[in-house]
Amino acid sequence: MIKPLIGSFQLMKSLNRTLVLTTIRNLGPISRADIAKKTMLTPPTVTNIVSELLEQKFIIESEVGASSGGRKPILLKLNSRSFAIVGVDVGITSIKSVLTDLDAGLIRELRCPLPPRPDADTFLELLSRSVAELIASAAAEQTVLGIGVGMHGLVNPEEGVSIFAPNLNLRQVPIRAALESEFGLPVYVENDVVAMALGELWFGGGQLTDHFICVNIGVGVGAGIVLNRQIFRGSSYSAGELGHTTVDLNGPRCSCGNYGCLQALVSGPAIAESVQNEIALGRKSALLPPVPSDLASITGEHVYEAALQGDELALEAFGKAGRLLGISLTNMIHTLNPQKIILGGGVAQAGDLLTGPLNETVRLRALESSVSSLVIETSRLGDRATAIGAVTAVLSRIFELPQLQGETAVIHSEG
Repeated sequence: MIKPLIGSFQLMKSLNRTLVLTTIRNLGPISRADIAKKTMLTPPTVTNIVSELLEQKFIIESEVGASSGGRKPILLKLNSRSFAIVGVDVGITSIKSVLTDLDAGLIRELRCPLPPRPDADTFLELLSRSVAELIASAAAEQTVLGIGVGMHGLVNPEEGVSIFAPNLNLRQVPIRAALESEFGLPVYVENDVVAMALGELWFGGGQLTDHFICVNIGVGVGAGIVLNRQIFRGSSYSAGELGHTTVDLNGPRCSCGNYGCLQALVSGPAIAESVQNEIALGRKSALLPPVPSDLASITGEHVYEAALQGDELALEAFGKAGRLLGISLTNMIHTLNPQKIILGGGVAQAGDLLTGPLNETVRLRALESSVSSLVIETSRLGDRATAIGAVTAVLSRIFELPQLQGETAVIHSEG
């Protein structure tokens, strides 16, 4: 059940209140006096803001702090469990959704299958059904603050529109408008890998990193770029289309219509297709089905299982994918000079089968100055990375100070 929170987002729009709330989130339990010191706000201003935040139940008073000579201070901390956020990961075959608290602590998750190439109405109906089920499962004392959606393909985050989702064949789907109309909550829509990068920035491997790249390798291939702890989107929101960079001029046709794209060579379906083609040409493999005409039934998961058993052809397929991915990442390393690359998606779960040849390729091809301190790792958030990132898209609007174009945000004293 959704309970109204009158003025909650108006409260968040105040720079001073956002600053105090974020300070409590990051440093709590913390006293009012220490908040004033950290934020450089006057003690009366902090007292007034804290009173409002306590009334709205965004924060609670916790234990008593140590005294520095006078009365012991009462410490404040975020009231995470009293609020909930819905995060949605729209994939190729299913919608994965989570309900979390303000610390991205999981309350509930569910998965809704998607039919092949649904029309926009069917898609929005299934999306709304997933969101409604999660909202209904929130505890009576919890207030749902917003909905985040990580959508594959090209997204306009300002309008909340899915511009083009190629694997679902959907165009110009007004996700934000549809969900806000139905649920009366703020809705934020991001590209799925951008959402993943947001999740890693707040709750995963990017928490202590200023410059990093998230790479999702599954049915498609994409990248979320973080520079100076900010998402880099590009002029038309399409930065990070790593899967559609060319790595083989004579390579196979990609779903985008080009030839030799990285996605057409290293995605899960591409790995499976390469094995199918080799078997059709006479290669021996444990993957050979009892009926040769069933070659198309071989999936990326089958290739992975065979590789674990030492199948030579399966090992070659992952080795080739790792090397090609390593070449593409080396190009990104030389262009952006990140501190870290975080790998996610189903294919990345192959572990050393993929990352072994990937790392070796980067080591051999990248300039030493670019990789001397570079870390390449698998996402700590696992298959929830995009859904947690969608939650973060909502959290970032609550806790981050707005960026003002061409000037610095000025914090005004209210007391």
